[in-house]
Amino acid sequence: MTADLTPHRYDELIAEGASPRRVRADVASGELVRIRPGVFVPGEAWRSATPERRIVARARALHAVSAAPPVFSHETAAALHGLPLFRPHPTSVHVIAAPGRPGAASGVVRHRGEPDPDVEERQGLVVTSLARTVSDVVRTMTFERAVTIADGALRSRFASGNARYDTEGAASFREQALAIAVRSAHGRARATRALEFADGRAQLPGESISRIRLHQLGFREIGLQSRVAGPGGRDYFVDFALDEAAAFGEFDGSIKYVDDRMTDGRTPAEVFDREKRREDWIRGRTQRRLARWGWSHVSTPASLGARLAAFGILPPR
Repeated sequence: MTADLTPHRYDELIAEGASPRRVRADVASGELVRIRPGVFVPGEAWRSATPERRIVARARALHAVSAAPPVFSHETAAALHGLPLFRPHPTSVHVIAAPGRPGAASGVVRHRGEPDPDVEERQGLVVTSLARTVSDVVRTMTFERAVTIADGALRSRFASGNARYDTEGAASFREQALAIAVRSAHGRARATRALEFADGRAQLPGESISRIRLHQLGFREIGLQSRVAGPGGRDYFVDFALDEAAAFGEFDGSIKYVDDRMTDGRTPAEVFDREKRREDWIRGRTQRRLARWGWSHVSTPASLGARLAAFGILPPR
């Protein structure tokens, strides 16, 4: 069950019977966490929350103290759309502000511009549309962070299971996002590069970053969610098919061993054993090398290259 991260304004806490002294004591003990001036969330829920949920909570906190509903954008909008983030900024909330609007607010990054008509409502907040959000991100963020979000957006719209991916729909979405991005004089080349690279078949941020590192190492024929015929008429899907090296690769994030949506009720040991038997079958069936790696191996191209080399997998020359 997801812990409640509903923000509470200071005046609401007082109206509910808490004294100023009690609020200060709860903050000091960690029972409450102040996430912006005058707004608090339960400490236990905050400490267990993902970065994406924390960003959404900060957006709700800003909304709670704003005279007019803010229009959330960029990384904040991505979190509100339910997209995964890579190394998100821990405290900033991104909003679209009219060009003539003065002033600043604590922890708020204002982007000058007119959002209409590229806005919608998500989780009760006003947010830039998915295409506008992606276009803003790919213009302004690092390649790794932009690709992670763009991959997630494409996956949310055009991927259905391992085998089904609407390539035509994805291409149309990328064109739409690029058309919005080129309205700005800044970041056009950056946006084009990230959108051309984006692919919704990447299922996790770690797979997005892995694909970037593989490309940096020199791999160009990188198949995603490659099908391998399994026993009993079922199919297995491998994260990366490195045809140039006659090899497969898989990003082995720890989430697959602990997330109930992925373990299907199995213990971590049972999941590990199932993965081992699956891997043995794939090697035997295809006669290809198969390497696994995790977050520690994708920090740089060199670290992933060293991991691959340990399995005898080398980039093309």
